[in-house]
Amino acid sequence: MGSFACIMLSNSYPKCSFGDEITNTLNCHFPEKFFFQTPVNVGHSRLNFGPVLVGSNVEEKGTVEMGEGEKKRYKWIEIGPNITEAQKMTISQISLKMTKRCKALVKQIICFSPEERSLSDLLAAWVKIMKPRRADWLSVLKELGRLDHPLLLEVAELALLEESFEANIRDYTKIIDGYGKQNRLQDAENTLSAMKRRGFICDQVTLTAMINMYSKAGNLELAEKTFEEIKLLGHPLDKRSYGSMIMAYIRAGMPDQGEILVKEMEAKEIYAGREVYKALLRAYSNTSDAEGAQRVFDAIQFAGISPDVKLCALLINAYRVAGQTQKAHVAFENMRRSGLKPNDKSIALMLAAYEKENKLNKALDFLIDLERDGIVLGKEASELLAAWFQRLGVVKEVELVLREYSAKEASCEVHPS
Repeated sequence: MGSFACIMLSNSYPKCSFGDEITNTLNCHFPEKFFFQTPVNVGHSRLNFGPVLVGSNVEEKGTVEMGEGEKKRYKWIEIGPNITEAQKMTISQISLKMTKRCKALVKQIICFSPEERSLSDLLAAWVKIMKPRRADWLSVLKELGRLDHPLLLEVAELALLEESFEANIRDYTKIIDGYGKQNRLQDAENTLSAMKRRGFICDQVTLTAMINMYSKAGNLELAEKTFEEIKLLGHPLDKRSYGSMIMAYIRAGMPDQGEILVKEMEAKEIYAGREVYKALLRAYSNTSDAEGAQRVFDAIQFAGISPDVKLCALLINAYRVAGQTQKAHVAFENMRRSGLKPNDKSIALMLAAYEKENKLNKALDFLIDLERDGIVLGKEASELLAAWFQRLGVVKEVELVLREYSAKEASCEVHPS
C-alpha cells in the first residue's frame, strides 16, 4: 500500500495516511500489511550531529554549513555506480511523480548503510539543502511505505524532530501502531512517552492503537489498563475503542467478557463492525458454546448486519461441535431460506455433523435435497463424504441409491404427472 498508515483491527478507522492532512482526529485507518516484518536498527536514538557523510558507493556533491556557530560541515552525497542490483531495482520503482528533492532523499535511503553514515545526519543535510515542507516529508514517507522499505519507521521518527515536518498527534499514532505491528512494544511505548514530553495529549485514537498492540502481544492487563485510560478522558467511547478491547478479550480466550462489552455498546446504541462480531462468533463456535454463538448471531442481526454464508457456517459449526445436529440443520435451512446459497464449507459442516452422530440416512436425505436444488458438492464436502462412506464400506450401495434417485428424478421431469 502506498500510504503510511496503520492498522486498527477489523473495526478500523477510515483510511488516512502520511500523505493526507487529517481533519478528523478520530478518522484514522491502519491497513493490514504495511511494514517489513524484520525491524532494522539504524541507531536513530543518536540524534546529535555526527561527522561528514561519506560512503564507498557515493560521490561528493557539495557541503552545507549546519549553522553559523557550527564548525562541522555536512556533505550531500550523490549515489555512485557501485550499488547493488537490488538497490538499482528498488530505485527503478520510485514514482516518476515525485519531485527531484524528494526523489533524491528516497534514493539515499534506499542505498543507506548504517556502518557508513548516520541516518539523522543524512536527513539533517537534506533539510538544510532542500528546505523541505511538510508535503515533501509526507511524499517521502508515502513512497517509502509504497516500497515497503524497512527504514520507514526510523525516518518517520526522525522527521518528528524536524520543524519543517510540523508533527501532529496522528503522526505519532501511526508510528506507534507501526511498531505494534512489528511487535516492538518498547519502541511504541518510547514513542508514546516522547509524544507526551513534547506536549501532545493522548486521545482516544492513540490509546486505541495501544490497546490493539497490547492485544496482539497477548498482554491483556495492559490492554485493560489502557482501556480504562480512555474512559478517564471523559469522552464517549466509540466503536473502534470498544472493538479493540473486545478483540483483546477474544485473543485472551475470554469471549464472554467481550460479549459483555457488546451488550454495553448496544445499551448506548453503538454497534461493533462485522469483523468484530465474526471473531466473537468464531470464538464461541470453536469452543462448542452453541448458546453463546446463537446470542452473537442474534446480536449481529440486531446491529443491522445481514449475515453472510461465512457467518452462518460459524453458527452451524457451533451446533456441530456441540453435537446438536438438528439445530445445525435448522441453521442451515434458515440460511437457504434467507436467499443465501450454501458454500462448500457449510455443506461439509452439515455432513460432518451427521457423521459425528452416525446418521447416514439423514445425510443421504440431505444430499438428495441439495441435488434437487441443483447444488453440487465441492472438494471439501466430497472428500469428507467419500472418507465416511469408505469407513462404512458402503460406497457402492450409496452410489446405487443416488443413481436410482437421479434416474427417478429425470423420469419425473420427462413424464410429469
